Amino acid sequence: MIYLFIGEDSLSKDVQLKKIKQEYLAKGTEQFNLDVLYAKEIILKTLQETLLRLPANNPKRIVVIKDAESLKEDSKEFLLKYAKSPYKQVVLVLDISHIEKRDDFINRIYKFTKIIRFKETRRLDAFTLNRQIDLNRPDLALRVLNQILKEGERPERILGGLRYAWERSAAHPVEMKKRLKFLLNCDLEIKTGKLKPAFALEKLVISLCGFGKPFH
Repeated sequence: MIYLFIGEDSLSKDVQLKKIKQEYLAKGTEQFNLDVLYAKEIILKTLQETLLRLPANNPKRIVVIKDAESLKEDSKEFLLKYAKSPYKQVVLVLDISHIEKRDDFINRIYKFTKIIRFKETRRLDAFTLNRQIDLNRPDLALRVLNQILKEGERPERILGGLRYAWERSAAHPVEMKKRLKFLLNCDLEIKTGKLKPAFALEKLVISLCGFGKPFH
C-alpha cells in the first residue's frame, strides 16, 4: 500500500498518519516498525534498505518520506519501479507539500497510490519564502520572493518576516548568527542604495540557500 499525502496542513497530516498507524501497527510495536525519512537526506541505498527491512512482531511496517517531491532522481526512479510491485509488508507514505504541474515523478506515481489531499496554503508570504529556504530550494524560493514583491510587499517587511520565522523556529544559535549576518548585510545594501531592493533580496535568498542543507 502506498499513500500520497498532498498539502501543507501538517496537523491534519499527523491525524491521518495516526489513523494509519492504528490500522497497521499493533500496540507497542511502533518504535520497531515506523521509519520517518526526510527526502533531502535520503540516498538510494538508505531508501532501499529501509524498505527491505522486515517488520518486528507485526505483519506490517510503515515508512514515511517527508517532502517526497525533493527526492534525488535515482531515488525517484527506484520508487517509480517499486510502486508497480510494492512490498506487501510495507505501508509507504509519500508526504508532499504541493505539486508542480511539470513534476514528472508525482505525475507518474500518483496512479499507484491512495491520494489524500490536505489544505494547501495559497497566500505567499515571508513564512512561505522561509520554508523554501529551509528546504534548500533556491529556484522555488526565488519564485516565491518575486511573487511577493509583485504583490507589493515592502522589502523591510519581508526581512522582518524572515527574522520572525527564524525566531519561532528556535534555530541553533550558530545558524541564527549566520542568518542574521546575511539579513543585516541585505538591509544595509538596500538602505545605502548599493543594490536595488529586489537584487539585494535575491542575493540574500541565494546566500541562505547556499549552506547546502536545510536548517534545523
